[in-house]
Amino acid sequence: MQVNISGHHVEVTEALNDYVGQKLDRLERHFDQIGNVQITLSVEKQRQKAEASLNIKGAQIHADSEHDDLYAAIDMMADKLDRQLLKHKEKTVDRMHGNSR
Repeated sequence: MQVNISGHHVEVTEALNDYVGQKLDRLERHFDQIGNVQITLSVEKQRQKAEASLNIKGAQIHADSEHDDLYAAIDMMADKLDRQLLKHKEKTVDRMHGNSR
């Protein structure tokens, strides 16, 4: 998985980089076919924002979140990505087994 983290009005420190990396490791455990991930961390007025787009086989997943604390915004963004990945994985498994709900 290739990760690209950029900052908009915020410096991407090593601590932020490591934190995002830890969150993405969890995603990779659930879904191992993640190609590349684009993360953008930004600050607008008092809001901290984390956005992510990730490319997986057959789809692109996007999630974003805002919070007063950038680390909390990263947590919420990672949770959204995780839910979307699991949902995509279920759909893929259903299609492979010919099940419909």
